[in-house]
Order: sequence, then C-alpha cells, then structure tokens
Amino acid sequence: MTTFEWKSSSTEETQLLAEKLGERLQPGDVLTLEGDLGAGKTTFTKGLGKGLGVKRTINSPTFTIMKEYQGRIPFYHMDVYRLEESDEDLGFDEYFEGDGVTVVEWAQFIEEFLPDERLDITIRYLDDSTRVFTFKTVSDHYEALCKEILA
Repeated sequence: MTTFEWKSSSTEETQLLAEKLGERLQPGDVLTLEGDLGAGKTTFTKGLGKGLGVKRTINSPTFTIMKEYQGRIPFYHMDVYRLEESDEDLGFDEYFEGDGVTVVEWAQFIEEFLPDERLDITIRYLDDSTRVFTFKTVSDHYEALCKEILA
C-alpha cells in the first residue's frame, strides 16, 4: 500500500487540489472519503465535480444516499452514513464498474462491497482551517494520480 499526505490551509486549497484530481479521473474510478462531520468531505467532492466539468451545485446526498451529476463523464456521489446497520447489497457494483466516477462518503459502512482498486482519502482536522489529507492506494493508477497532483 502506498500512502501520501497533504496539508490544506483553506477550503479554497482543498477544492483546487480536488479539482486537479477530478480533471484526471477516468470512468470506473472509485474514491472513498472518511473524516468527522464537517471535516471537508463535501468540500473536496465539490472540487472533484468542478474538475469533472459538473455545472450543478454539489451537496451531500445524506438523505438520498446517492446523487448523480453530469460532467465530461457521469459523477456519482454517495453518502452511505445511513447504511451503518445494513449489510444489503444495493447494487453498488453497477456504479463502481460503470461509466463514471464514484465518490463514497462513510465508505466503512459498505466495506465489503467496495472494489479493491480504489483511492481511500482520510481527512483530519488540525485546527479550524487546516486539514491533513491522507491518500492510500494499492493501485499503480491511483499512485500515479497522487504523484501528479501532489507534485
């Protein structure tokens, strides 16, 4: 497993890095986002959407579980927090193996359904404006992406 760390001092920095990543993502890419409430998962996702060419406002799909956005390729934003007590397969593989990019918040609740090849991103608070992002992957594809955007 390869791990990268990056520190952001503002929401603008966070969105710019995520936008850079979004510009490079390909169909079938899967990213997971973990962090406390308010850590910046949705802020990061907004940047990804911008990089993917999404024009609509992106917000957390907490109550709907998944929102789909159109950009240069489809963008699927999942918030599976409400599935904490569920072990039911809701057809996640259709998205993970599909024609778009999938971002999953609270992915630990559907761990058994996640593809092995993915980019796991953990967000930690340092203070009110500073966050530390940890990127973990076992994939050459995501390792190359991380090296490129963090260079």
